[in-house]
Amino acid sequence: MELDKIALFGLVKKRLAWLAQRQEVLARNIANADTPGYKPRDLKAFDFKRLVSREVGRVTLDVTNRAHMGGGPGRSADFAEERTRHPYESAPAGNAVILEEQMMKVGETTMSYRLTTELYKKHLNMIRTALGRRQ
Repeated sequence: MELDKIALFGLVKKRLAWLAQRQEVLARNIANADTPGYKPRDLKAFDFKRLVSREVGRVTLDVTNRAHMGGGPGRSADFAEERTRHPYESAPAGNAVILEEQMMKVGETTMSYRLTTELYKKHLNMIRTALGRRQ
C-alpha cells in the first residue's frame, strides 16, 4: 500500500520536505554569517490551507463503471526561497545575518519536524490498528 496516495500522508510528506529544505537554507545563512554583503534567506511559509485545497482537487476516484466520473490531476507543492525582511542590524561589511535569529529559526524548524514525524507515526499506527496489524 502506497501511503502517498492517502491525502493526509501526502501532505505530511510535503511538510517534512519543506522543513528539511528550510533547515538547508538556514544552515546556508549561518555558514555565510561572515560573508560580506550576504543577505539571509528563508523559505516562503508553508501554506497548509492552500495545500489542502490542492490535495482535495487531486483526489482521484476509481472508475469501475463508464458512468462514473474520474478525478482530475493535481500539482505538487513548490517551495520558493525569499529574502528575509530588512533587519535592523547589519555588519559594517553589509552582512545582515543575525546568528541568534537564525538559531531560533533552526530550533523552531527542528521542533516542527519532530511534531510532524510524531503525527505521522500516530496516524500510521491508527491505520495498523484498524487493519488488525498492531505492532
